[in-house]
Amino acid sequence: MQNALAQVIGPVADHDPTGLLSLIPLGDTFRYYSVTGSVREETADNYRLSVSGLVDHPATYSISDLKALPQTSLIQDFQCVTGWHVPGVHWAGVQLSVLLEKAAPAKQARAVRFTSFDGTYTESLTLAEARRPDVMVALEMLGAPVTHDHGGPVRMYAGSMYGYKSTKWLSGIELAETETPGYWETRGYDIDGIIRE
Repeated sequence: MQNALAQVIGPVADHDPTGLLSLIPLGDTFRYYSVTGSVREETADNYRLSVSGLVDHPATYSISDLKALPQTSLIQDFQCVTGWHVPGVHWAGVQLSVLLEKAAPAKQARAVRFTSFDGTYTESLTLAEARRPDVMVALEMLGAPVTHDHGGPVRMYAGSMYGYKSTKWLSGIELAETETPGYWETRGYDIDGIIRE
């Protein structure tokens, strides 16, 4: 019954802007929604990621540029703050710490702000959190390039934190003096999204 329900609801859940379908037991599978309802698609040819703010070396990266950097991979769960999770997801990409090192943060930089090319979603981490080994700019998940519905072609993955900290449709990384509450934090979520069990 649960698998049959997942097959029927799956296409609807792919574009659920409310997240209410996360309340229906679909098993260990991703639920898809955006805060804007729809998001333009970026291709590998036109995608660009900017690294800016309080850095000595601002830069803009294409997919090819990101692939040319040292790659890392890990297998780790994805946990949504609403209670559902997907165990053992394969993630691959560039550790955020690599991009931060190349950018050379200024002494006053204490936080990292992320923006999405959906034009609305933002998120942030402290600089210390951003340097954790399980925080990456993900180019692959589930053994394949990150799809548009999963937040691709490039998204964040913050392994030890709830999913709202893993910005989808990543367009910008900005170093700042202070951590700024992101989209969901301004709506009541904790700015500290670390999973504590």
